Amino acid sequence: MKYVVLIHSNPQPWGHPTGDFLAEYQALPQERRDRLQADFEQLFQELQANGELVGGEALADPAAARLYRWAEGEPVATDGPYSESREHLAGFFLIDVADPERVAEIGRKFSGPGETVEIRPVMWPGGADS
Repeated sequence: MKYVVLIHSNPQPWGHPTGDFLAEYQALPQERRDRLQADFEQLFQELQANGELVGGEALADPAAARLYRWAEGEPVATDGPYSESREHLAGFFLIDVADPERVAEIGRKFSGPGETVEIRPVMWPGGADS
């Protein structure tokens, strides 16, 4: 079953890893930040080692984005950020896992202070969920 892990964040200034630039993360004791980072690194290595990580990328500052919408029957481009929200898409990972329980485990470990992690099933051509 394939899922995309979407990481929403709004670090100021924009940077990666996003947690390093978030007040909620910075407010944690160093020991707790170190533990969160170690847990993430362990999960990431596990995903790579067992073939569950298909790919992923960190994304640049949303201010560099271009948004394309239709207006009066024509495409219109505007500068980013592309969202009306306080948080923006910061990066994504594509994973291929055996079951929903594994997805829940991954979601809990990907989430961090000041960020929102969305995990959504991938749809295959023709519209069927994976």
